[in-house]
Amino acid sequence: MSTEIPNNSTFTSDIDFCTLGMFIIDEIEFEAPKPPVKNIIGGAGSYAVVGARMVAGREHSQSVSWIVDTGSDFPAEIRRIISSWDTACVLRESTERLTTRAWNGYGPNEKRDFRYLTPKIRLDHDALSESQVFSKTFHMVCSPARCCQIVEGILQRRNALLQSDKIDPSHAARRPIFVWEPVPDLCRAEELPMFYKALKHVDVVSPNDLELASMFGNKSWSLENSSDRAIADVIVKSGIGQDGNGLLVVRAGKDGSYAFSRNVSLHIPAYQGMNVVDPTGAGNSFLGALAQGLISIERTPTKLVASTLGKSDQWADIVGLWGEQGRIPAALICATVAASFVIQQVGMPQISRSEIGEELWNGQSYTERIRLYTKQLAETFENASKIQK
Repeated sequence: MSTEIPNNSTFTSDIDFCTLGMFIIDEIEFEAPKPPVKNIIGGAGSYAVVGARMVAGREHSQSVSWIVDTGSDFPAEIRRIISSWDTACVLRESTERLTTRAWNGYGPNEKRDFRYLTPKIRLDHDALSESQVFSKTFHMVCSPARCCQIVEGILQRRNALLQSDKIDPSHAARRPIFVWEPVPDLCRAEELPMFYKALKHVDVVSPNDLELASMFGNKSWSLENSSDRAIADVIVKSGIGQDGNGLLVVRAGKDGSYAFSRNVSLHIPAYQGMNVVDPTGAGNSFLGALAQGLISIERTPTKLVASTLGKSDQWADIVGLWGEQGRIPAALICATVAASFVIQQVGMPQISRSEIGEELWNGQSYTERIRLYTKQLAETFENASKIQK
């Protein structure tokens, strides 16, 4: 049985973002004396949705879509939290199974161990509703082989629906944007041939720095190392996406993120001044926000970036260097700020409303944090300009 929060059974072409990442209920054990926690919303899909939802805002919350498989043990409190996000969430409910649960153990130096406690339910293109199939962007966390299968499957389903005359062709005027997060366990050298094949299917590929290093048999990755920079160059020059000019985004935790295309690169620093309680899910939220930001050029967060940084010659130069991909720098900023909310607590940031009805995450407006972050960047650009003079 499938239900939705809220009901979205009819076709709509207004889905901006859809993730095929999983929903998981986490149990987390920390190093003593920190006590363990249970019944925490987790899974790459859940975190990606929160990132996309922040960028979408309350006005466009229904443009964010995902699937949650619930079992007989699904907690009422988690149902309430999901409902509070007001997304186009498809609940596939069954009393004949358990909800996917996992154990996370943190040891010295934030070493993380992970294992499933109940059978996992993976999502693919066949799981999507007709509305979800016509999403403008997709987020995937999977192996290179599954990446190819999912992208091809989504495109085939779209074509079949268009040919059946069930869907207005105007709803699929453009190919969707595919954002791929390689599954960590398969970031290995022996997977490289399939990795390069998968790159042709997606528009954005985003391993974190350690995963990128592992693909090439290394223990770390740093842009300051010429051989590591060469790795990024090899990947983008191999051709990402249909036109070969897709995006490699390396997520590097406290060092921010690095974006590379064939002709230009960009470093976006992490949001500063945050007390990092738990980094789990920050990368997933970053990518959900990035996907949403790439198609939200005329909406408040990206317009705020432009208005705050618009007077900066350095920012104009950065956007100009990206040419037709000029929306990418602002989308990366939206992603960076979204990730900053996720690291503030164990589990999901808390959504609420101010006295005047403004949407808040952890007690602060997402757009206000965008403003603060871009103001910091503008000051950095100004100080750099003074030094150069």
